[in-house]
Amino acid sequence: MSGVYLDYNASGLVRPEVQEAMAKALADNGNPSAVHAAGRRARARIETARAQVADLVGADPTALIFSSGGTESNAQAIVSALKGGCERLIVGATEHPCVAEAAMTSGAPVEVLPVDANGVVDLDVLELLLANGGPAVVAIHHANNESGVIQPIVEAAKLVRAAGGWLHVDAIQSAGKIPVDMRTLDADSLTLSAHKLGGPQGVGALVMKPGREAVRILHGAGQERGMRAGTENVPGLTGFGVSAVCAARDLEEAMAHVGWRDAAEARAKAAGATIIGGAVPRLPNTLFMAVEGWDSPQQLITLDLAGVMISAGSACSSGKTKPSKTISAMGLHDLATGGVRVSGGWGTTEQDWIRFADAWVAAYQKHTARVSERAKEVA
Repeated sequence: MSGVYLDYNASGLVRPEVQEAMAKALADNGNPSAVHAAGRRARARIETARAQVADLVGADPTALIFSSGGTESNAQAIVSALKGGCERLIVGATEHPCVAEAAMTSGAPVEVLPVDANGVVDLDVLELLLANGGPAVVAIHHANNESGVIQPIVEAAKLVRAAGGWLHVDAIQSAGKIPVDMRTLDADSLTLSAHKLGGPQGVGALVMKPGREAVRILHGAGQERGMRAGTENVPGLTGFGVSAVCAARDLEEAMAHVGWRDAAEARAKAAGATIIGGAVPRLPNTLFMAVEGWDSPQQLITLDLAGVMISAGSACSSGKTKPSKTISAMGLHDLATGGVRVSGGWGTTEQDWIRFADAWVAAYQKHTARVSERAKEVA
């Protein structure tokens, strides 16, 4: 890939080890439900991957259900919690749309758990919400996909446990970047996605706490112990397993991004950027920042022309900028259309972060100079 790729939070580059393992699986195709030799080899690949992914988050392999990705697994978790006795939902204000929309379309009452100015959920409000009604499923992501802000999951789990609720943790962004342990977090359910780890797109997993049961949302044959119908994506799952092994192996190296990120952040801040979530613990690879008056799409296009690939903190449609949900929830409304996210990964170097900082600072200086000139012309 030419240019500098700093969009790992959207989708990580596929690791070479994953590509190799998937190629071997593709060359040895067989239906994993078949009893012949090719089928048994395919089944072995799936169960190996199941153990590898479970090991990344300290879970029992039998508690893991493979899926088409994080969106499906988050939906299955919410349905399972409601079928398991929960009567309502409490959803963090900065949750990923696949969680928020699954909650809103569930048919159960939904309450939004606010975040503070740093993007951290308000545990005092959570305690009040839990006390005001029947059993609730609480959905809080481990780390925000835009800002990288890490949520106080262990503390939230204590409150949810005391209230007889169900804690669902979307760990899709945090896994492979910081330690994620199902037992330490005390989550009832947890979701993962392969392509955030350097694996293939279109593969994910739902991990259940012992004693919690999942329910099917896809019906048909008896794959995944009857919990998810459909012929398994053997090459994809093989790649998922290898990416989990690599992510666990490289976890310490992932922390090297902190220094690189912080240096780029300091330059952007000195040039006029506001750092989103910079005052609290964040993922080591993530920089989320914003400026007023220079919308995200304009920044992305300018950086892309300079050979640096990053992403917006907001969704863009038909040339119109939609305010970032995360920035808005933090009360920074004036900055909500000007957020950009920079995120490194396994293939990122210090020089990549330097190139980003060089390109962004130069582009922003040109932008502010143009704005100043136009203001003089109008005057």
